Amino acid sequence: MQESASLSPSLAFTLVFVAALVAGWALRAWLASRQIRHVMRHRHAVPAPFQERIPLAAHQKAADYTVAKARLGLLELSLGPAVLLGWTLLGGLDALNQALLEALGPGMVQQLALIACFTVIGAVIELPLSLYQTFRLEQRYGFNQTTPRLWLTDLVKSTVLAAALGLPVAAAILWFMASTGALWWLWAWLFWMGLNLLLMVIYPTVIAPWFNRFEPLTDDSLRARVTALMQRCGFSARGLFVMDGSRRSAHANAYFTGFGAAKRVVFYDTLLRQLSPDEVEAVLAHELGHFKHRHILKRMALMFAFSLAGFALLGWLSGQVWFYTGLGVRPSVSLDPTLASAPNDALALLLFMLAAPVFSFFIGPLMAQASRRDEFEADAYAMAQADGRALASALLKLYEDNASTLTPDPVYARFYYSHPPASERLARMPLPLTPSTP
Repeated sequence: MQESASLSPSLAFTLVFVAALVAGWALRAWLASRQIRHVMRHRHAVPAPFQERIPLAAHQKAADYTVAKARLGLLELSLGPAVLLGWTLLGGLDALNQALLEALGPGMVQQLALIACFTVIGAVIELPLSLYQTFRLEQRYGFNQTTPRLWLTDLVKSTVLAAALGLPVAAAILWFMASTGALWWLWAWLFWMGLNLLLMVIYPTVIAPWFNRFEPLTDDSLRARVTALMQRCGFSARGLFVMDGSRRSAHANAYFTGFGAAKRVVFYDTLLRQLSPDEVEAVLAHELGHFKHRHILKRMALMFAFSLAGFALLGWLSGQVWFYTGLGVRPSVSLDPTLASAPNDALALLLFMLAAPVFSFFIGPLMAQASRRDEFEADAYAMAQADGRALASALLKLYEDNASTLTPDPVYARFYYSHPPASERLARMPLPLTPSTP
């Protein structure tokens, strides 16, 4: 009777986990199917508000690109739960842990090896779909500019960077878990937040240049226009830079990077080629709107709160045997007595990373809704600081050049979209004066 009762929490957690996994899979599949059907149903005609601006060929390309990505997403949707179940209930993570315990014995080295092996195996599993997306799907629609050599170079650099940063960070968190008592999760969270703030400061000058070239903006007229805009908005940055985004993709963007005095304004070279100076100014005014309304700080505060809750939850779960056994892993207490002192900390970290997205998926629409609200506020700010027609024109060009569909399924958009659909966003702006070029 005691043994049966001890298994009950484990079995209950297994059932809850499987139920959430199945429900999430079914919801994702239903949403993707809705998106595909809705986009294809509206493929043959440009929506009335955009008929003067968007050629039919561009609209159909966007529809086909959207559907192709959604279908690839359905394939990922089938693969993801299978891999997750393989790691958990089918015993993959447990088998890997046992093999490394036998080879290395218990201790920090074995735990870091477990994290490293798990990461490498996961990356290898995801590699075929990543290659297909880059060299087939993006290539088919004219967006991929990455060569196999550049892709391989990026892979090597990313691996080196992940090892150089990830392993020391993992070792530090494992040390907190083993050495700082019941409140280890609080100390680990403080360390994690400090690290994130540090990375925000050093990323623009230390990490980003390892992958892309950043050159000062040399267009004097545009530089003067952008500088005047930032002065009107009370915003300062360390510099205005152009990034060679066209080396990898034809997609365009602009963004702020850095933190505090280290902030930079970065334009993709593709963006400067596609937009007029008025449109570039309007797009930058939109980004400044996020700072004016403190959207960045609010998102950081939310990230801090969620991460604190996550660390606290992990701190509790890591001490519950049913958390391990309910996900198909034997914690060290059930091993041979010679290995009874083996720590479970790396197992707890990995299991939490695997299980948490299964449950957090369902709060995604709330985050997306908040993000869309922020986008509307930033648009309103941009129209007050720059030409609203230029902003509308720039958005239309970006929708067209990035092959973003103008007719997403409304339910799909409400669930996933962090930016409002074009119809909703442009309805609040003055119409641009000139038609888009085919």
